[in-house]
Amino acid sequence: MKLKGIEESFHSTHGALAESNHIFINAGLNYLSNNYQNINILEIGFGTGLNALLTYAQAEAQKINIFYHAIEPYPLNKEIYSQLNYPQMTGVEEKIFQMLHDGYENEEYCLSKNFVFCKSFIEIQTATLKSNFYNLVYFDAFNPNLEPEIWCESVFKKIYDAMTPESILVTYSSKGSVRRTMKNAGFEVEKIPGPKGKREICRVYKS
Repeated sequence: MKLKGIEESFHSTHGALAESNHIFINAGLNYLSNNYQNINILEIGFGTGLNALLTYAQAEAQKINIFYHAIEPYPLNKEIYSQLNYPQMTGVEEKIFQMLHDGYENEEYCLSKNFVFCKSFIEIQTATLKSNFYNLVYFDAFNPNLEPEIWCESVFKKIYDAMTPESILVTYSSKGSVRRTMKNAGFEVEKIPGPKGKREICRVYKS
C-alpha cells in the first residue's frame, strides 16, 4: 500500500502485524509498561492505524491507562482504510478501528476506560507539542531517504523536549545518519534486533 505517490509501502512485506508488534509493542510499550501504569504516547506517522489498534488491544489486556496522540498530515480516506482487515487480525472491534480514523482532529476520544485517543492532521515540523509530557514515542514516518526533512535534528530535538525523563522512542530505522542525528538531539541510542527481514531497529532514551 502506498500514499500520495510516494514509492514506499506502509509496512514491511514480511507482515504488517508482526512488524508493528515487534518494533512498537514489544520493543516500546511492553518494555516501558513494567515501570508505568499511565503512559502518554506520541506517534509520528499514524498511517493505517495499526500501531494504535495494537496499542489499544494491549492497553485493554494489561489494564494500562494510555493517552495516545497521533500526528498524520495525510490521513487515509475511507475507501482505503475500510478495506483493511486489521480488526479481524487483532481481535479488536471494528467500531474502534473506525473511530481511530473517523474522529475529528484534535478531539479527545475515550475509546475505553483505559484508552484516550487524539490525532492531529499536521506535519511534525510545525506541530506544537507539550513539554515534558510523552513517555513513549512511536517514530513511524516514511523512509529517511524519502522524507529527510522529518528525520532531522530539529524534529528529534522537538520530540526530545516533549518527552519525560526516562522515556523512550522506538523506530524501525537504524541507519547510521539517523542514529547520529538522534544523538545530536540529546538521545542515548541503542540498536536492538529487528523483526523478520530487518536485522536491527533503534530504541533511544531520554535520560
